[in-house]
Amino acid sequence: MPKKQKLKADTVVKNYWRDNGRFADFFNAALFGGRQVIQPEELIDIDTEESSVLEHREYAESIQAARDTIKIRKKSLAQGAEFVMLAQEGQSHIHYAMPMRVMGYDYGTYKKQYDDNAKKYKKLEGLSRDEFLSGMGKADKFVPVITIVVYYGEQPWDGATTLHEMLDIGEELAQYVSDYKMLLVEARKNNLKFHNANNVDFFQMLEILLDRDRPLGEAKEKAIAYAKEHKVGKSVVMTVAGTANCNIDYNEFSEGGETGMWAVFEETWAEGRAEGRAEGRAEGRAEGIIEAGFELGLSEDEILGRLQDRLNIPLQKAQEYFSMFAKQPV
Repeated sequence: MPKKQKLKADTVVKNYWRDNGRFADFFNAALFGGRQVIQPEELIDIDTEESSVLEHREYAESIQAARDTIKIRKKSLAQGAEFVMLAQEGQSHIHYAMPMRVMGYDYGTYKKQYDDNAKKYKKLEGLSRDEFLSGMGKADKFVPVITIVVYYGEQPWDGATTLHEMLDIGEELAQYVSDYKMLLVEARKNNLKFHNANNVDFFQMLEILLDRDRPLGEAKEKAIAYAKEHKVGKSVVMTVAGTANCNIDYNEFSEGGETGMWAVFEETWAEGRAEGRAEGRAEGRAEGIIEAGFELGLSEDEILGRLQDRLNIPLQKAQEYFSMFAKQPV
């Protein structure tokens, strides 16, 4: 018996977007209306791990962040080269603090560039006092970063897309508070113009499957019919299943030909949809547990303990729920 090759759903989705052709086509569709501004051969993979240290005199806090997919675009110009970092974050559920989360990711990217730049200045001679203390010169520039959030859920996104939307602030003061805007693409419904055949099939199938007005069985049959008619490849089918948080066995997708692949798809998609809805119910329970904990005057650690016990979840998941729903009592 062949050994099962279990693949994590998020790994399957991230692997799909590692392809430069798909990645470039997505950003061209999202940023430039489908115009072929970014070319696949201009893209270079870079490390998705972004860890930095936030320092202030006697206080220091480490910040851990790992992006889903990030590439750097290098475009040759007559004067030299132009660089830009392109990052993509996938979300299967609505995150009501997403603009702040993206702001943190982007800050981590810039902070990493600054730290690398500052290291060079420690060894350079002939620096002005301001350059030495700043860790950068007046003419130094960072590589810009553009982050797009791709939402794969079936519920319409009703969360904030700007930092201002997350703030309790009046109009008079709003003009003085810096905003941070988040670029969002909803897989369930968008008007993006794709040229890459895989992306066309990927988003067409998701639009069919995430249509809440269509019964699940009907949506599934229509998606399968679409995929068979357009001869959608295995990697795209696996990625579609991955967006539903399915547990994917690569062997099962690979063996048994087309019939076997569709049987596995039907099974995993139904499983993923069920888990997604269960996750939604879990979020509702988590919010209630957190609110009740604050009303009882419990500490954060005590509330996290209750979340772990009552929802049977690990500490990391409990902390995620806490960050989503915690509201300090008035």
